[in-house]
Amino acid sequence: MIIVGSIAILCGLLLLGVSVHLAFGAILVYLAYMGGHDVAGYLPTGHWKMNSVVLLAIPLFIIAGGIMEKGRIAAPLVALAELFIGHIKGGLSAATVLASGIFGSISGSANATLTCIGGIMMPHLRKANYPQGQSAALIVSAAPLGLLIPPSASHILYAWVAQQSVLRAFLSTVIPGLILITLLIVVNQFMLRKHKDIKLEQRPENFNFEFKKRGLKAFPALMMPVIILGGIYGGVMTPTEAAGVAVIYAIPVAIYIYRGLTWKTFRETVLNSGITIGVVMAMIFMVLIVSRFLIFEDIPAIAEEFVYSVSEDPIMILLMVNLVMIIIGMLMDDISGILLSTPLLLPIVQGVGMDPIHFAAVLGVNLGMANITPPTAPLLYLGSKVTDTSVDKMLKPTLMFIFFAWLPTLVLTTFIPELALYIPNLLLN
Repeated sequence: MIIVGSIAILCGLLLLGVSVHLAFGAILVYLAYMGGHDVAGYLPTGHWKMNSVVLLAIPLFIIAGGIMEKGRIAAPLVALAELFIGHIKGGLSAATVLASGIFGSISGSANATLTCIGGIMMPHLRKANYPQGQSAALIVSAAPLGLLIPPSASHILYAWVAQQSVLRAFLSTVIPGLILITLLIVVNQFMLRKHKDIKLEQRPENFNFEFKKRGLKAFPALMMPVIILGGIYGGVMTPTEAAGVAVIYAIPVAIYIYRGLTWKTFRETVLNSGITIGVVMAMIFMVLIVSRFLIFEDIPAIAEEFVYSVSEDPIMILLMVNLVMIIIGMLMDDISGILLSTPLLLPIVQGVGMDPIHFAAVLGVNLGMANITPPTAPLLYLGSKVTDTSVDKMLKPTLMFIFFAWLPTLVLTTFIPELALYIPNLLLN
């Protein structure tokens, strides 16, 4: 009964728009006064678990993402992509998806990817007569690529909770991310077939000169993921050290090369990032304590027993687990979703033979899709503000992208383990 009450309080407060960390705090108060639990006894555990060098990478990546967002680092990447495919019908849309993947690999954040790429690309798409609702929906649907293309702050957290290799968790979503990029472009092209008034960009007469010009301008931005990922996978840096290098590298690039950031706006960016970091860390602390309670009360074992009582078929079990993850992702952000889903669902999927690294990829795709899935869909509402497009216009094309791009990616990732395990095994074995 206490568990049912806790779930009801959590869902009710989240649906009312209460912040995640405050909603979990309300659960702790409920447990303390109604359940006879000594919540204070869990506080040292939460503090001890958060005292981790691995977790330090998350605030560093948040700062790096904020610097890149304000520093116009994405603009030359978009210009370079437009050079190759801007003259093709649907080329600007494809450039949007590709830019989201590249920027996501730098920032590791869906929100930063949506804000930055949406702010840059939406005026271009509107000027070229691309359908506004569909274009905004595509920007929103591509934003969670920041969760799939490494490095990803969410997968750092997953590896920390599940006690798995951070590098393997990073690499598990590479192939699913590439599949999603391809499907988003293909589905969007199909949806554009009836739009005859789209204006195409003229291909430059001196293509080689323009390529060198734009390539040289984009080179510092392109080097950032090379330095970060090369350092991590080459064994030169840990993910935390790479996050620190990302911050150090992004500052002079944003200020002196792309001139989108000044020392005054840098201070504002750091302060805004500090607020975000504070919220994220408070949220992690609260969810950690609730997760500790779930483990102490043996809730994962109870959930596993319930699932097996419904069906012992591995396919049905995986479908139920996916459904639970989608519901969790619809109610909260990716970080909270990972903290809650991992201790609860990992024992269940391991019981049907799923590798924890395979589960990292499935979890990433699930939470990414859930963040754009109505009725809650936090990225959908943020995208409405960024692109200045009503949610009503975005709803139908967003559902198209969910059903024909995200959902097939989820099914393939869930039932073909090699898609998640091939690259980690190839590079790290």
